[in-house]
Amino acid sequence: MNWLEVIGWVGSVLVVVSLMQARVLRFRVLNLVGAAIATGYNVAIGVWPFAAMNGAIAVIDVYWLWRLLRERHDEAAYEVVEVAPDDAYLQRVLDVHAADIARFASSPVVRPTSAAGAAGAGATAAFLVVRGDETVGVVQLRDEGARTARVLLDYVTPRFRDFTPGEFVYRRSGVFRERGFDRLVVEPLATNRDYFRRVGFAPGADGTWTRAVAAA
Repeated sequence: MNWLEVIGWVGSVLVVVSLMQARVLRFRVLNLVGAAIATGYNVAIGVWPFAAMNGAIAVIDVYWLWRLLRERHDEAAYEVVEVAPDDAYLQRVLDVHAADIARFASSPVVRPTSAAGAAGAGATAAFLVVRGDETVGVVQLRDEGARTARVLLDYVTPRFRDFTPGEFVYRRSGVFRERGFDRLVVEPLATNRDYFRRVGFAPGADGTWTRAVAAA
């Protein structure tokens, strides 16, 4: 096997690996790299139909990466829907993703438990983050008194784990003001502290992170 064939195999393997990814951003990146390598390989050996096909795939990947990254922090692309803490659809989302909530504590999930219901036990407010007709995140809060709300759960579905859709809940400070909250608190895991820092939380001496609710 010569070096050109090795490059061709690398491109093919990356395309196959990309199809195994649940995360949409990771899928597009790996697929783009694999398709670009495969395009170069097929051009080098003169297989033009496959070169054209892989080139087209690479162009499509570039378009979707541009769109995904452009919409990453775009409020027009994501919508926050407040639901009752015991809403049937919310419970369905938590039930469907119960194992994932328990497994991926390194994503923006605050101390999940193995039971979806327990993860949001005691919640007094709940928000779904949707993109089009797809639910991509859940945020649950509990009223702690003294105009303070505790973040019980901040969950992102696998497809959008490379993004931070929960940020759109925290941007809407008016939602918290309307409920009488001046302050949000959370006890993040070491693996998601950067996420909470990005959405405005600051660490305290006791391990609790705090975010002031801006005036509406």
